[in-house]
Amino acid sequence: MSGVTDRIPAAGTAEPSHAFSDAEQQAVYRAIFERRDMRHFSGGAVPDDVLQRLLSAAHHAPSVGFMQPWRFIRVRSRPLREGVHALIEQERVLTAKALGEREDEFMKLKVQGVLDAAEVLVVALPPGREQHVFGRRTLPEMDVASAACAIQNLWLAARAEGLGMGWVSIFDPQQLAALLQMPEGAKPIAVLCLGPVTAFYDQPMLQAEKWARRALLADMVFEDQWGAGAPGSGEG
Repeated sequence: MSGVTDRIPAAGTAEPSHAFSDAEQQAVYRAIFERRDMRHFSGGAVPDDVLQRLLSAAHHAPSVGFMQPWRFIRVRSRPLREGVHALIEQERVLTAKALGEREDEFMKLKVQGVLDAAEVLVVALPPGREQHVFGRRTLPEMDVASAACAIQNLWLAARAEGLGMGWVSIFDPQQLAALLQMPEGAKPIAVLCLGPVTAFYDQPMLQAEKWARRALLADMVFEDQWGAGAPGSGEG
């Protein structure tokens, strides 16, 4: 026999540990828990080698059917950045009106850093996604889920590099696609603001602004059926 079965331990032998070292584990968890959706940037620059590492981390994300449905547009032109900024501001006003009684509260929030961040990356889904059926026949939205995995990879890698990142989704996708001359069928799903920050928020900004609070894990974990709490899922 050959292949995977060659690596199965014989009866009575200890299974090899695939865990990272304690220090490596702590670094992974630190990046997860200290990642923040940043809106305040301090200018500066992201070195090209660092940016390439971050994009490589994003490109190594998992994707359903290995479709890799992410494309990145690096927006370097100042006029284009101003155009992206204007589209976000336009949608910010419309979102505020849709929120009704929370309109004034929402308008006080800082929702983007497009003009301040060292880098702006627009993440888009490519045309032709309908050709990928594997894993998407009943859940076609898995293209978005897969691209979100790439964004999260980039986010965590950025935090490890000491850079802030914010995901802006307040824009009209058709207008942004037209501004960036995307082909028919492509769809932008994120404007990523990336770069040096003076400090990371000590808690999510929307929580600090009393817009919302992080839910209890115990309220999110069920066992066997919806609403049935799982033992040990509470947070102290």
